[in-house]
Amino acid sequence: MSVGMREVAHRVFAGEFRDASHQFKESDDERAPSYVLLPTGEKANRVFVVGTLTEKDDIGEDGEYWRARVVDPTGTFLVYAGQYQPEATDVIREVEPPEYVAVVGKPDTYEPDDGDVITSIRPESVNVVDADTRDTWIQETAERTVDRIEAGPLKDDAVERYDRDPGEYRDVVVEALKSLEE
Repeated sequence: MSVGMREVAHRVFAGEFRDASHQFKESDDERAPSYVLLPTGEKANRVFVVGTLTEKDDIGEDGEYWRARVVDPTGTFLVYAGQYQPEATDVIREVEPPEYVAVVGKPDTYEPDDGDVITSIRPESVNVVDADTRDTWIQETAERTVDRIEAGPLKDDAVERYDRDPGEYRDVVVEALKSLEE
């Protein structure tokens, strides 16, 4: 990848993203990109999600640091934005829930003392969108998820790491598509 080129932002449903607990780098270089291995067998350095921003809280102690919950038909994404994401922080601060938003950002994992892994997004951008955009995102994310299930480049690694069949995420796709019929 040439300098200045960003990696593609993978479309992923919350129902899969919340299970993505394995974060890694492909080299020991301090500046090497960090990836999250999706359970369907794709490595993601960036993600693109759309859902309803249902709540937000400024949890910063020394400055603004926002936690937002963005809900798609399959679950909830946690989005954290602070001083290093000024544009995203501005949008989160200003938006009044509930509102549809599109988020592009870096996946991140955190392991609290209880041993669970919390997967969240550090946003590069947050934009208010309409229902048609959300519906299109659901359809396209369903297609991409099925593509990953059928041909994920790291499918064997995902099966080993998560001890589950990536095909189980077909239920997530069905759940998301059913929401379009309501």
